[in-house]
Amino acid sequence: MSPNRPYLLRAFFDWIVDNDCTPHIIVDAHHPMVAVPQEFVKDGQIVLNIAPRAVTNLSLDGDDVQFSARFNGMPVDIYVPIAGVLGIYAQENGQGMVFDQEGSPEPPPSATPPSAPKMVRSSEAKDKSIKPKPSLRVVK
Repeated sequence: MSPNRPYLLRAFFDWIVDNDCTPHIIVDAHHPMVAVPQEFVKDGQIVLNIAPRAVTNLSLDGDDVQFSARFNGMPVDIYVPIAGVLGIYAQENGQGMVFDQEGSPEPPPSATPPSAPKMVRSSEAKDKSIKPKPSLRVVK
């Protein structure tokens, strides 16, 4: 399947704007191909206001985020590959999403594939002590 980050980024952007809030993205300023003003980078990251009133020519497509903005009154073209976007949130209330790091290394071809799931007999399924571990986590 294709990565879900571009879809989530666009959905959160629309949700934040629809609720009259100001969307900001957190960018890994040291990610390859990122073009941001380095004088505003702190701890390897930069927070960018991507509200429609703050930028021009905003493009949130499947591969990157591009727009023009002003920094200290000077127009700057911004380019961020989707993998360089670490999160998106509303300035007013902090609601949004932080993305997982993508691009984890592939296992070597000689690695054994994961084992098939264990089949549970109907008598075991009734046992309340056998419960799958939850896989959800809290996102602030």
